[in-house]
Amino acid sequence: MTAPVRRAGVFAVLCTLSLAVPLSGPRVGAALAGVVLLAAYVITDGPLFDLLAYPGDYEDSRLYGLITFVLSGVALGLMATKASMPVAVFVATLLLVGYGNFGEQLVRLRFELSVVRVVGFCLAATSAAIVGQTITQSLVGDAVASSLPSVVFLAASGAFLAALLRDVLLRSDDPIVVLSVGLLLWLLAELEPSIGAWEIVVALVVTVALGYASYALETASIAGMLTGILLGLLTIVLGGYGWFAVLISFFAIGGISTKFRYERKETLGVAEDNNGARGSGNVLGNAAVALVAVLGYAASDAGFLPRDPTLFLFTFAGSIATAMSDTLSSEIGSVFETPRLITTLEPVDPGTDGGVTWQGELAGIAGATIVAAIAYGLFPEVGVVGAAIIVAAGIVGMTVDSLLGATLEGTFLGNQGVNFLATLSGALISAVLVLSFPVLG
Repeated sequence: MTAPVRRAGVFAVLCTLSLAVPLSGPRVGAALAGVVLLAAYVITDGPLFDLLAYPGDYEDSRLYGLITFVLSGVALGLMATKASMPVAVFVATLLLVGYGNFGEQLVRLRFELSVVRVVGFCLAATSAAIVGQTITQSLVGDAVASSLPSVVFLAASGAFLAALLRDVLLRSDDPIVVLSVGLLLWLLAELEPSIGAWEIVVALVVTVALGYASYALETASIAGMLTGILLGLLTIVLGGYGWFAVLISFFAIGGISTKFRYERKETLGVAEDNNGARGSGNVLGNAAVALVAVLGYAASDAGFLPRDPTLFLFTFAGSIATAMSDTLSSEIGSVFETPRLITTLEPVDPGTDGGVTWQGELAGIAGATIVAAIAYGLFPEVGVVGAAIIVAAGIVGMTVDSLLGATLEGTFLGNQGVNFLATLSGALISAVLVLSFPVLG
């Protein structure tokens, strides 16, 4: 057994100590955390130090990785005992990260492929989180674990987020992973999604299958795949399959458009890196606003927000219409050699930020129309006026993207920041128009 596997095993055992909180109370849990922190502080060399140390710990001969990991667990423990975080979420988060890492290291012994190691992490993490929630429920009767589908949903959501963060961060950044996963699961637990056993099974199968397909077809990196799976799962469970159809239309058509005349784009120097595979930053830049809209819809539907849930449907569709319009306009318009800067209409080189072509503009309008048509067909509350609003929101958002590209990108904003602000503008335009016209009745 290699050193990384042994270290992961020890961290998993330490995470298991989180069960002391529901089993014996927070004081015992705090005492155990104190003992581990003290040991991490006094152990500065020797075999035990080598077992627990991250590479960066050797410079100062201090187990900073272990110390910060325990402190992140203590922070979650305080939220579970002093705030309203369910104890089951606290336990599930620590077991998820600890045993997910252990499972990944075991898989690493036999498989070199990164995607296989990610699968090992997600399976081990999900299983550990399910067990943790179930045990906690039996000990303290925590309501969050009363429904098995909800338990699986929380476990899988946490596993995908943890795998994503571990892919884009350093291994020593596990405290960030712990806190991020804990806060997400706390939020999802508060929303109390009502789902059945078959619903969660189908949701997982659909999102994982489509996510892996995007990776296999080289339209998404591993991080992009995990981001898409997490977004898809949350959208299905909190919104529904109609919302997911709108979301997946962007990922599918956007991915295909990236491959459109790819060799020509390479010649012009405007092709996406990594053979067109989009990473987590690109996915989140285009879909973060949509995710917030899904969460807003769920919160409104649960009574946490005093707004008509349908309003969030339109903000969701407006942001996706913007993302679709912008992606198609840039991916299709970029193969033409005579773009013009949107602010001055002067000819610019292909790939210049803020450069537009009439072919790209038409493609963008078509993209917004596709999103509007899907929303019109799936949601009776959209109607003809609602569909027109979604198209308008997409066109405005696409234009905002080009304007930001011509003025702020490269100096104050990066590409993902521009994408985020553009989709936010599309969502806001959609919301304003909906509130201005009698769409919500």
